[in-house]
Amino acid sequence: MKIVDLRSDTVSNPTPEMRQAMAQAPVGDDVYGEDPTVNRLQEIAAEMLGKESALFVPSGTMGNLAAIMAHCNRGDEVILGNFSHTFLYEAGGYSILGSVHPHLIPNQSDGTLDLDDIKNAIRPDDVHQPITRLICLENTHNRCGGVSLSAEYTKAVGELARKHKLKLHMDGARIFNAAVAQGISAQELAAPADSVTFCLSKGLCAPVGSVLCGSQEFISRAHRIRKQLGGGMRQAGIIAAAGIIALESMVNRLAEDHARAKRLATGLEGVRGLVLDPGIPYTNMVYLTITANNGLSDAQYIAQRLAEQGVLVGSVGKSRFRLVTHCWIDDEGVDRAIESFRKVLVVE
Repeated sequence: MKIVDLRSDTVSNPTPEMRQAMAQAPVGDDVYGEDPTVNRLQEIAAEMLGKESALFVPSGTMGNLAAIMAHCNRGDEVILGNFSHTFLYEAGGYSILGSVHPHLIPNQSDGTLDLDDIKNAIRPDDVHQPITRLICLENTHNRCGGVSLSAEYTKAVGELARKHKLKLHMDGARIFNAAVAQGISAQELAAPADSVTFCLSKGLCAPVGSVLCGSQEFISRAHRIRKQLGGGMRQAGIIAAAGIIALESMVNRLAEDHARAKRLATGLEGVRGLVLDPGIPYTNMVYLTITANNGLSDAQYIAQRLAEQGVLVGSVGKSRFRLVTHCWIDDEGVDRAIESFRKVLVVE
């Protein structure tokens, strides 16, 4: 049975072209800065994001952590959303390893942080309080349904940050999804940010890795922090080669994932007992909730029953699901997922 895996776009496998590039990649010692494939990936990434320099890191979590630690001193404070990936899913690394204090403000339903909330979170110059140093945004925003933040909004946050002499970091794990959805470049979305991370291993299908982009001075600091965090890699060109293919050939096809997410959402709207979040899908994520259906509302149990049908989905709450489309989900897989939901819920 062919598995339809909608748990996340992190499950996407490298393409045949990536595997060939990995096998043939020229390599060197990246800790010495001598891996030509890593260097080329960093150059491409910096250009695409409109930044001076870039750093290849093993994961988006490490990229965000290195960014926060490079921007902040011990005891400084970062303003971020209460639904942000950095706060919820990165094990508190910025506090544990960076001694950086989080100041949480509510994410709005569209993934943004209200500008007045940001202003009110900025600390006065008071010896009793930590120093506000950094604002973090997320684009696309995972917990807010995969919605993308606009260039206009990010520009407004960037202007606010500069006015108060703060830095702005963007967790752009899926920034290329945001760019494709809006029909603009990732460079335009990232322009107001002092630093930005993006993942190669989600919708772009590379097997591993993320890239952190910013000024040369910033990346120099982040490079040292990457070493401190154990992220120094040697002949990393083998995996960087897949990242180059991802950036050169996988960005534009993200529109296909968005179209299939729409197809999936449309099909699930007709299944009794399923309620989609308003506006879904924005990009490649479908969030939905099951209402009491013949007394059945346990998402984990339903996920188990779907797995028996060969369809894997993510349960993100007692009665809530997240389904994510990616390169290896075709139209047939979408239709199978819709039919499997119907079978499981009707049978129960």
